[in-house]
Amino acid sequence: MRSRTDVLAELGARTDGLSAAEAEDRLHRHGPNELPAADATPAWKVLGRQFVSPLIGILLVTLVITSVQRHWADAGAIALILVLNAGIGFWQERRAESAVRALQQLTVLTCRVRRDGQDHTVPATELVPGDVVLLESGDRVPADLRLLEVNGLQVDESMLTGEVLPVTKQVHRLAPHTVTAERTNLAFSGTLVTAGRGLGVVVATGIDTELGQINELVQGPRGKTPLQVLAHQLERRIGAVVAASSALVFVVGLALGHGVSEMFRTAVALAVASVPESLPIVLTVAMSLGVARMARHHAIVRSLTAVETLGSTTVIGSDKTGTLTRNELTVEAVWTADRELDLRDEAEPGGPLTAPLRAALRTGALTNEASRASAEAVAQGAADYLGDAVDVAMLRAAERTGVVTDAERDDRWVAHAPYEPELGLSQTVRTEQGRRVLHVKGSPDRLAALCTTMATEAGPVPFDPDAVSAANHRFADDGMRVLATASRILDDAEPASRPLPPPSGLTFLGLEAMEDPPRPGAAQAVAACQEAGITVVMITGDHPATAASIGRHLGLGTGAAPVTGAEMAELTDSALVDRLRSSGVAARVSPQDKLRIVRALQDHDEVVAVTGDGVNDAPALRAASIGVAMGRSGTAVAREASDVVLTDDNFVTVVDAVEQGRVTFNAIRKGTFFLIASGLSALLAVAANLVTDQPLLFIPIQLLFINVVTNGVQDIALSFEPPEGDELRRPPRPRGEGLLSRTLWVRTVLSAVWMAVVILLTFRWGLTEGLAEDHARTLALTVLVTLNFWLVLSARAEYRSLFTMNPLGNRFLLVSAVGALLLLVACAEVSVTANLLGLVPLSPLEWVACLALGSTLLVVVELHKWLGRRRLGL
Repeated sequence: MRSRTDVLAELGARTDGLSAAEAEDRLHRHGPNELPAADATPAWKVLGRQFVSPLIGILLVTLVITSVQRHWADAGAIALILVLNAGIGFWQERRAESAVRALQQLTVLTCRVRRDGQDHTVPATELVPGDVVLLESGDRVPADLRLLEVNGLQVDESMLTGEVLPVTKQVHRLAPHTVTAERTNLAFSGTLVTAGRGLGVVVATGIDTELGQINELVQGPRGKTPLQVLAHQLERRIGAVVAASSALVFVVGLALGHGVSEMFRTAVALAVASVPESLPIVLTVAMSLGVARMARHHAIVRSLTAVETLGSTTVIGSDKTGTLTRNELTVEAVWTADRELDLRDEAEPGGPLTAPLRAALRTGALTNEASRASAEAVAQGAADYLGDAVDVAMLRAAERTGVVTDAERDDRWVAHAPYEPELGLSQTVRTEQGRRVLHVKGSPDRLAALCTTMATEAGPVPFDPDAVSAANHRFADDGMRVLATASRILDDAEPASRPLPPPSGLTFLGLEAMEDPPRPGAAQAVAACQEAGITVVMITGDHPATAASIGRHLGLGTGAAPVTGAEMAELTDSALVDRLRSSGVAARVSPQDKLRIVRALQDHDEVVAVTGDGVNDAPALRAASIGVAMGRSGTAVAREASDVVLTDDNFVTVVDAVEQGRVTFNAIRKGTFFLIASGLSALLAVAANLVTDQPLLFIPIQLLFINVVTNGVQDIALSFEPPEGDELRRPPRPRGEGLLSRTLWVRTVLSAVWMAVVILLTFRWGLTEGLAEDHARTLALTVLVTLNFWLVLSARAEYRSLFTMNPLGNRFLLVSAVGALLLLVACAEVSVTANLLGLVPLSPLEWVACLALGSTLLVVVELHKWLGRRRLGL
């Protein structure tokens, strides 16, 4: 990597900055320093997406045919279906997109730049290569910079690398091909300066920055979700069956001597009977209900199909920082010469602390530049503490244990020297009980060389470097960051003003081990995923030791070492997948590595959900079967690349969403079974009736009435079926399994054949008894409605008996099923609707007979469920 002098020469830049004229010229050549923003999807595209479906195409063709035939009632009913389906889908997608865009936060607006030898504040979009930028604590880095000068400069790069700890920057040249996480002489666009000051020259702007390169990986079309694939497969099959059946019936009818007009009408009736017209609405309503349930669980769903995809997930590739962990450094343990305090196990650790423990925690809080945020800032969503992550962690630990008071913290120090990387420590002199006390914190190795004694409960003892080293290595091997604290009472003659001299003769107090801990409930959520047959893999840019520690706490993998980005280059995709399944952790990976992991898993037939919040997660979020971004801490690029946005940034919410996804798919599966079984029964009945050269069994308007007004309402009601309670105790459904399982396909055929037989026998009996065609047709239609009544009730569960279920568990379904029967009675009794639908009133005895015939289906379905339970041992 080039030296500072080489970089300045190559850019034609100087340390006193470009001239205004040079900057203007370069701005014209390079363009503004900004990433191309994703435009909102036009309303017409969102609306058009609602009609891209084979089943919708069938409905459109049917609409055209019925309109040409001037069957306006049929055409109006089909048009109503299309409008309802498109309206619901359009409203949901637009609402979700609006919610996500409301989460967008403003990026860098201004920065300090040196031009013509003077410092100016300019819009960040006006930066050009060669500009010299000044950085200080709290600044957002406005472009990629090669650092020229640093003074204790530390930068939070978690959005790019996933590491929670700030990176200490320097200016020396590095070896070629150094990985992003270790390019310490660069400051990357979008990262945050947490401490110190610096000066850097702009080497890249806009899409040429590291941020811009990652953004390029996010571009491109999304793949289809599992539900889209399954739905399209089913719709294509339905279309093929409908076309073949209608054509066959038309030809057979003509061969039997029926007229062309009559057979054309019969073919239309068969098409209407075969197509489950309300299935698009059912899919949309079920997924909309899933969206609403997920919103109550803090998840914004950007597209309806994303609801079900979460339920299909077999692997969750989760970012570590901010998703599985809190994204805040926390002191987990404190070690002293005679005791170790585990702050993870003690909910209230402010009990009987030893004097050395109190002293170690107190010194960590007193040589500290962190501070509490104002109540107003916290109320507006800001963090409760401000400052360096290490300082904040040590201050929190001291306040939590009650070893330091606000008054002590508020007392001004006599002298203070902030952390300096060259010295490896920070020091503060305070007046305590009339004496000046020097407090020091820093790296254990550095302080070990400065200590002569160590504190114990019985008093100071000679310093034991081996004991301190062993404790330090134990914590470090567990992936923790370790800092030591020490102190000394100053003699009256010793100076205590800046610059403070290097300390010596210190008393070692203790070690504070800290890490970014797992979120509350994260380990339980991972366990729930594993019970549900979902593999969880943590994918992070953090150090392998840190990642392995968090992985152990969460119960990931089988204990194998994490796979690293460097190792991945030597592995085939199959070997990589095997390593991921055994270790459960991938560490020190780049955005490109994350992308490869997702694609390798998908190539091995996994449905992959990816969670993340940083720019480095965006390519994987985009490529995943389902991308889940963090709404609060997540970057705009990550949110734009995702399908679901979590408003609470919590992995536990992902598991809740998976459960809701499974509930949604179960609802779709139940509704699909009901509609296909009902439609297939009508198809078989109409086709068989025609082959036997009988009068038309049903007219098209009657079939539309059944499919839309009665079946459609009941099918939608199935979407409101409550969870069965064991969704997360079942494995994911097999990848090759369609919308219906093999069990449900068998039940579909059995139910349809039985229903068709009962309908035909009823119609034939009516004609044999000398009833008019309308009368016999009304009897057959009534039997179909009563058969559907029991079919929809039994569809509430795949294996559970209807007699073991709460009849009021889904009141909407019960009301709609009973309402369908009453609606048919009303339509037959009112002359206007009776004439429109071709119905005649039935006698009470005929109604009883139809109800009895309909209930026979319950015997068939319950017997099939019983055999299924015996086979599975339920």
